[in-house]
Amino acid sequence: MDAPYSPLEFSLLNDWQRNFPFQPQPFAALGVKVDAGETVVIATLQRLQQRGAISRLGAVFAPRRAGAGTLAALAVPPQRLEEVAALVSARPEVNHNYQREHHWNLWFVVTARDRSTLAATLAAIEADTGCPVLSMNLRHEYHIDLGFDLTARAQPAHRDTEAPAELPPAVARSAEELRLLAALEDGLALLPRPYAELGARCGLSEAAVLDYLAGWKNEGLIKRFGVVVRHHEMGYRANAMVVFDLPDDAVDAIGIQLAREPAVTLCYRRERCLPHWSNNLYCMVHGRNREEVEPVVARLAATAGVTPGVLFSVRRFKQCGARYFAGAGR
Repeated sequence: MDAPYSPLEFSLLNDWQRNFPFQPQPFAALGVKVDAGETVVIATLQRLQQRGAISRLGAVFAPRRAGAGTLAALAVPPQRLEEVAALVSARPEVNHNYQREHHWNLWFVVTARDRSTLAATLAAIEADTGCPVLSMNLRHEYHIDLGFDLTARAQPAHRDTEAPAELPPAVARSAEELRLLAALEDGLALLPRPYAELGARCGLSEAAVLDYLAGWKNEGLIKRFGVVVRHHEMGYRANAMVVFDLPDDAVDAIGIQLAREPAVTLCYRRERCLPHWSNNLYCMVHGRNREEVEPVVARLAATAGVTPGVLFSVRRFKQCGARYFAGAGR
């Protein structure tokens, strides 16, 4: 990591990216685990957030369980890149926006409460920028987590690969649930009773908030709950999107294999966007530098038996949590 971290800071960053306590006073419960008082734990997390090491503390939602989303790309003339990137980043539905080394040079993730809102957002971006939008919808996820083990190289803190299955549609939520989900997207307040504070903003009791969170975790709506680190600020500045054009009848088997590579943080199948984009399998690899990433790409290529496209990031214009529920339930 770029900056030195105390043992307590490192433990909070590395060990609490998931399984954060669902208890009325979670920082006190966490303090027992890390041998520190509640006040010290809260102050340490506040300091890490101010330093930029932590994006937020809260929920990471499972793709397509929460709403609708897609990976999109634009081919922007170089002289307009900053202007167009600013237009894209200004939209609340966009949570990641990167320049990458390719003709299709601006890549961003869009999330929304439903498919019609997503389509309207993409149409608005196309109209605002004057650039055609490629949209690659998710088909299957083989590994999606973005929890980093900071003890060595950037690699997932948890490895869970499964045979692909059709994901269930997003469940209809009550207005009460939607208010809580919208508030949760900003993360927990770093206060002694954060669930009570969250409930107060939604007209819910602390107990009701905890019941909802535990239920959503059990059903898979919440993929993980804990500290969300910012990998760039932690020193992992080489970010490569590795893409493969594979036969449809082979992509699942290869996707499962590539997802087992420890240095792959994301692995999923997306729809092609013909005739402009024929790739259907994506792996994300993060490292401190290109020299750390390139051997991983070589191993992925050898496993797949296909030479991939490698799109290193050049600039990060926006990175924040996905917004599925903003304005919902009100």
